[in-house]
Amino acid sequence: MKRLHIVTPVKDAIDSTLDTIRAVMASRLSVPYTYTVYNDFSTPENTARLAEAARTMGFTLVNLSDLTDHPSPNYLFVLRRARREALAADAALCLVESDVTVRPDTLQGLCHVAAIDPACGMAASVTVDESGAVNYPYLYARQWPYGVVTSKRHFSFCCTLLTPELLRKVDFDQLDEGKDWFDVTISHASLAAGLRNYLATNLPAVHRPHQSRPWKLLKRTNPVKYYWRKFTRGMDKI
Repeated sequence: MKRLHIVTPVKDAIDSTLDTIRAVMASRLSVPYTYTVYNDFSTPENTARLAEAARTMGFTLVNLSDLTDHPSPNYLFVLRRARREALAADAALCLVESDVTVRPDTLQGLCHVAAIDPACGMAASVTVDESGAVNYPYLYARQWPYGVVTSKRHFSFCCTLLTPELLRKVDFDQLDEGKDWFDVTISHASLAAGLRNYLATNLPAVHRPHQSRPWKLLKRTNPVKYYWRKFTRGMDKI
C-alpha cells in the first residue's frame, strides 16, 4: 500500500471525539498517511476545541460549514470528497468514526489485511466494548474465529479501510442522495464489483455507539420510539 488517508467525521460528543483523535494520532504506521477530521456542524464551543486540538496535535481539520449549507449529517459529502482525494493520491481510505478508539497497531494491521488479497475491497476491525466483548454493529460475529475472516455480511464504517481498488470500482457519485449512511450500500457494492471484504477479529476497536447522535440508541432501548422518529422525521436513512 503506497499511502493511507484516514478520515473521522465529527459532530459534537467532543470528549469521545478527542479520545478517537488521540488514539489515531498515536497509531504506529509504517505507511505514509494523512489524517483529516471533518467537523459536521458541531457547536461553536466544540468547533473551537477541535481547532485547538488540530493546532496542538497536528491533524487537518475541515469545517463543513465552510463548504456546504446542507444540514448534518453530511456523510455523503465527506465520502465523496475523501474518495476524490484518495484516488488522486493513489491512497487507501480508512474511516475511523468519532465513537471508536483504535489501538496503536490497529490501522497498520488493517493495511496488512488489505494487502493479503489484491481483490480486497474492505478491511474492517471488529468492534468491542470496554470489556473486550464484541458489540454493535458486529454482534453477528460474536462466535467468529480469532483472525481474519472473509465475509459477505455488511460492514460498518466504525473502523474500516477501503482499498484503492474499491475506490476505483465503486463510484460514490452514484450513491443515493436520499440516504444518510452508506456503509451497508458500499459493503454490497464492493462484493458486486467482484471484490472481497475481510473482518479482522484480531484487531478489535473499542466502540461506544452513537456518541454524537444519542437518540439512535433508542433502536435498542426503545425500538418503537426509534422507528416512529425515523419514519415521521425522515431520519437515519440507510
